[in-house]
Amino acid sequence: MGRAKIKKKSTFIDMTAMSDVTVLLLTFFMLTSTFVKKEPVQVFTPASVSEIKIPETNILQILVDPQGKIFMSLDKQPDMKAVLGKMGEEYGVEFTPEQEKKFATASAFGVPMRSMQKYLDLPSEQQDKLLKNEGIPCDSTDNQFKSWVRNARQVNPDLRIAIKADASTPYAVIKNVMSSLQDLRENRYNLITSLKTTSDK
Repeated sequence: MGRAKIKKKSTFIDMTAMSDVTVLLLTFFMLTSTFVKKEPVQVFTPASVSEIKIPETNILQILVDPQGKIFMSLDKQPDMKAVLGKMGEEYGVEFTPEQEKKFATASAFGVPMRSMQKYLDLPSEQQDKLLKNEGIPCDSTDNQFKSWVRNARQVNPDLRIAIKADASTPYAVIKNVMSSLQDLRENRYNLITSLKTTSDK
């Protein structure tokens, strides 16, 4: 007696619900994610056990690379433009509206004021290359860093200062930055670190 052949039925899986969930998740992550600003140099921060997060608005970030070069950034474009105007008045440098617009949209800045006009006239790719080799002067003869911080505070009194330095940055450089802040009576600031894991010693 022959075996009865069972007709194979085509399987159909309705993926409508799955695609709906995928779209909802994608939309959620897009709306809740925050964009990380491009930094001029790569910095590996020291590890710590602190889990306190700095605010996302009204932040003046000071970036210090391993060679001791100093860069800064503000999170609001109007603040960037206003601070550049004040620095121009202090150092006798006039900027065109196009230069002001470029500066306001920059993710970070860090060139001496004497080079700022030429720097802002460069294309974005060349600006990135030049910025790595520059840095805001912070020495006893020409401390433009203090001027930037002072003018930024005048533009936005609610600014919170955050220092992000590489773990291998010489202590003397960090001390110089902190001394400059103390000269301006800026005694409250945050140090940005990475979270220490159990494997770290």
